Amino acid sequence: MTEILRVRGQEIGRKQLEQIRGWLVLHPQWSRRRLSEELASDWNWRSPTGQLKDIAARDLLNRLEARGLIRLPARQRRGGRQIPRALGREAQGALPLVGSVSARQRPLSELVPLSWHQAQAGQSQRAAVARHLSEHHYLGYPDGLGQIHYLVQDRHGQDLACLLFGAASWKVAARDEFIGWSGPQRQDRLSHLANNCRFLILPWIQTPHLASHLLAQAVRRLRVDWLARHGRPLWLVETFVESERFSGTCYRAANWIKVGQTQGRTRNDRQHVRQVPRKAVYLLPLVGDFRERLCAPATP
Repeated sequence: MTEILRVRGQEIGRKQLEQIRGWLVLHPQWSRRRLSEELASDWNWRSPTGQLKDIAARDLLNRLEARGLIRLPARQRRGGRQIPRALGREAQGALPLVGSVSARQRPLSELVPLSWHQAQAGQSQRAAVARHLSEHHYLGYPDGLGQIHYLVQDRHGQDLACLLFGAASWKVAARDEFIGWSGPQRQDRLSHLANNCRFLILPWIQTPHLASHLLAQAVRRLRVDWLARHGRPLWLVETFVESERFSGTCYRAANWIKVGQTQGRTRNDRQHVRQVPRKAVYLLPLVGDFRERLCAPATP
């Protein structure tokens, strides 16, 4: 490896690569998670708020493996659909059955004011989010590490919806063209973007205009919570809508902009082979001068 790889502001040269390879030889029992935590800790790789950037370290390791530079330990996954660990043992036995709750049409006026909970690890609200997404979202519950979880309840305390926001995707052609930034600018400013990776309204909740109302409230809260979590202001939010399943109407109603489609490839695809369904790319600028901020000269 003669080139310098730069991921989220971290430079990886021959010395760093040899260090990672040495750990893989000396500690074959380490999981990918343990390896990323050790790497971030040893390099003192932290966010402006002091949080260990083990998620960024794990992304870096995945990129090195995709380039054929290292070989990571096998992912620790069992076969079949797994119940998220976030549920806890008691909650795992209480998964609701699809169709067990009767659908009910109610106007928005009967639900508001809504209660928003930023569901932290170990809290009952976090288990509820994991349970609802696992059972009712077509993509299930993702690895929730580093993501901001919201559980929304109506004025009577009944669960309505779940929304997850995490780190923005590394490269998205339609998004990057819309912004107009360079590669170094993207590396330097990507932490000012968030990705809405899950949005679920529980299937028995049938309320007109609820979805766009939730998106508008979510973004207002997210701007505050993102700054508190990551120490950086949020300027743009992205999401990807599988067009064969959804029309994206609620995003458009909440003023999100459709800027194109994904190419149908996963983030570590090096052979340019379509592997997943194409998705519509929606963006929501949060500041009027987002281009000027995101396209400012990269920090040396």
